[in-house]
Amino acid sequence: MTTTNSQAGLSSEINVTPMIDVLLVLLIIFMVIVPAIPKGEAVVAPMPAQKTAEPGSPVVLEVGKAPYGSVVFRINRSPVARKDLVSTLEAIYANRSERVLFVQGDDDLSFTQVAEAIDIGHAAGADRIGLITAATRAASAD
Repeated sequence: MTTTNSQAGLSSEINVTPMIDVLLVLLIIFMVIVPAIPKGEAVVAPMPAQKTAEPGSPVVLEVGKAPYGSVVFRINRSPVARKDLVSTLEAIYANRSERVLFVQGDDDLSFTQVAEAIDIGHAAGADRIGLITAATRAASAD
């Protein structure tokens, strides 16, 4: 009895069943080992030194119209000369973590004069600048 090469010959297919068994065993081993790995001690790092407590009052830069068309500046209702405005704001923001400035412009001023006050605030280090309008003044008065 002779057999043909196609019926009794060697098969070139890979048997993947043993490889799957090995893979499952390795997967189980890693699932057991990973939770058992020591993580070390839990440590709480010291907090950095806090800056001096900042006052809770907001910084309001008032831009008003003076006689003869000149502009006057007030920080929290205290008059400040134009030349000292940047240095005064820098001194206020030196110990503050939040550098917020509110600009309140007079109704008789042009926009360029109010925009100049906003530029001064940015030059002094203010991160955020808000505008106080007549509507916000009326809402805060209520």
